Amino acid sequence: MAGLGIRNLAKRYGDFHAVRDVSLDIADGEFLVLLGPSGCGKTTTLRMVAGFIEPSAGHVMLGGSDVTLLPPWKRNAGMVFQSYALFPHMTVAQNVAFGLEMRKLPKADIGQRVEEALALVRLAGYGGRLPRQLSGGQQQRVALARALAIRPDVLLLDEPLSNLDAKLRQEVRVEIRELQRKLGLTTVMVTHDQEEALTMADRLVVMNEGTVCQVGSQRDLYERPASRFVAGFVGRSTFLAGTVQAPGRFRTDGGLAFACAGGTPGRAVLALRPERVEIAAAPLDGLDNRLPGTVDFVSYLGSLIDIHVRLSPEDRLVVQIANREGGLSPEVGQPVHVGWAASAGQVFNE
Repeated sequence: MAGLGIRNLAKRYGDFHAVRDVSLDIADGEFLVLLGPSGCGKTTTLRMVAGFIEPSAGHVMLGGSDVTLLPPWKRNAGMVFQSYALFPHMTVAQNVAFGLEMRKLPKADIGQRVEEALALVRLAGYGGRLPRQLSGGQQQRVALARALAIRPDVLLLDEPLSNLDAKLRQEVRVEIRELQRKLGLTTVMVTHDQEEALTMADRLVVMNEGTVCQVGSQRDLYERPASRFVAGFVGRSTFLAGTVQAPGRFRTDGGLAFACAGGTPGRAVLALRPERVEIAAAPLDGLDNRLPGTVDFVSYLGSLIDIHVRLSPEDRLVVQIANREGGLSPEVGQPVHVGWAASAGQVFNE
């Protein structure tokens, strides 16, 4: 096992900067997730770490050694691709053995390692099958076994669950996390799925337009987002456009005045997490901000209910409540009251 260091990594394609000056330190045994929208540079960064893309600038350090100029097969990094990249004409055992054969290990050692890797991913006895004879979840495990068979210093996962259905995705991400902890593997995973990132990571790296926006724990990024982009991408937020008239006082473009925490005078947006807003049929007491509104739309999500409340012709926010027996059951057009503490909103000056 080894720690991973990324130093001022960049990738340019002509005038286009796919990745700009990314620097990260991943501790030995840490599970780091690169999170961001499509085209943000996260997969390009991962592939530069793996050696499949040559960086335009910067260095990749693995276990204290500079591996920037080494080909992928000399980096001892296990890679699991989004498409799994299994050879359809090879059996499961042959697929898992492929990286070991490229490293010219003795046949006896290869057979032992293949058995060990398949046992780790709960596919013992599947070695003679072809990929087409497996389910999507089993194919994903074969790809993982192939990466683990080489006993990598670092495990790299490129959106490994995106081809699975929602229920299977939840199951497999728990399996991957438990296996990573068991082996103590330094792991870097790329995803655009925030729920996946929040449930699996030790630390998150949010990227956008080739740059790192913020690095931190799930709680850091959710409770203290550094920018409007992070607040909108990690979790959900309602954004109300307006002006900070004085520190602690915010006025929306629709003419509503709120108490807020922080902000400097000027144009800004107020971000509110849906679960931090209270809603009731009667006026609320004891909150810094209390307003009447009308239910515009209701989304029934099973255990949760999203209520879209119109506060003014220009201002609408989302309130999320637990679906409890005997709880509020709002209907479209129903008058309601909402409220929140000043500290519940975060101001981002434009």
